[in-house]
Amino acid sequence: MTSDKKEKTSGWKRSLIEWGVILATGAVLYATGLHTEVLGTMQRALLWTGLFDANTSEIATTDGPMLSDADYRFALETAGGQTVSLDDYRGDVVFVNVWASWCPPCVAEMPTIETLYDNVSGHENIAFLLLSMDENKQKAVDFMEGKNFPMPYYFPASALPSEFRSPYLPTTYVLSKQGKVVYKKEGIADYSSANFARWMMEMAEQ
Repeated sequence: MTSDKKEKTSGWKRSLIEWGVILATGAVLYATGLHTEVLGTMQRALLWTGLFDANTSEIATTDGPMLSDADYRFALETAGGQTVSLDDYRGDVVFVNVWASWCPPCVAEMPTIETLYDNVSGHENIAFLLLSMDENKQKAVDFMEGKNFPMPYYFPASALPSEFRSPYLPTTYVLSKQGKVVYKKEGIADYSSANFARWMMEMAEQ
């Protein structure tokens, strides 16, 4: 066999081994459930670029629907099994994040929501509702408790209002005190900016 053929064969074998290692690593990550955390960490690095900051221009232009009385009857269940309703937060500025523990972009943006929560949760007219779409509720509980996230999270206990339905996870909404959807973001975003926190507090003080 000539040296050129030997090099080509060696290169082909090396590539085959490299792809085998990549596929095997991916299989292990999926089998162990670690792929969500790994992908979430990679996407979290993208948030640091500033390209996914919650856009204040979107805030200024969003003119969404008003929630109806029927929408406010939407029931939510806590991890402890207690039931509350959206009506309990009528009159508040409400940050609603629809997420799941198996969703990498949801995992990636959650620390930015924690920062926002820390910055504004002391305001008496601001509420946070993180709605988990996990079929296995314990996985959501393990995720939130494992990360020590302080934000209140719930599970839908009745049909999701149409205003909160989206084919994308995560999807985030902000409701005004009057019950209007004034912000909607489908997909990952960074909510840790001072501008976003200031905007929510200004609405809460109106």
